[in-house]
Amino acid sequence: MTLTREKIQNEILRIFSEEFEIENPGLDDNLREVHEFDSIDAIELLGEIETILDSELTHDEKKQAMDIRTINQICDYVESMAQAHS
Repeated sequence: MTLTREKIQNEILRIFSEEFEIENPGLDDNLREVHEFDSIDAIELLGEIETILDSELTHDEKKQAMDIRTINQICDYVESMAQAHS
């Protein structure tokens, strides 16, 4: 399955709704400030991203995610990881 930007965004928004009970976050909201998204949430999200990619992320790839603050940045990250793992 090809991961288009739209599919990635829809999947990320589904995860935020189901796993974190964050409904309709703004794509450029600072998740930490607006939705109190913390490091434990981020670790859970990385697990969900591995599921989306059907691939395990390396330690370095996970470290690249540490400065992500917005849904748009998450989508960029997943897009780049999908290319790296294909």
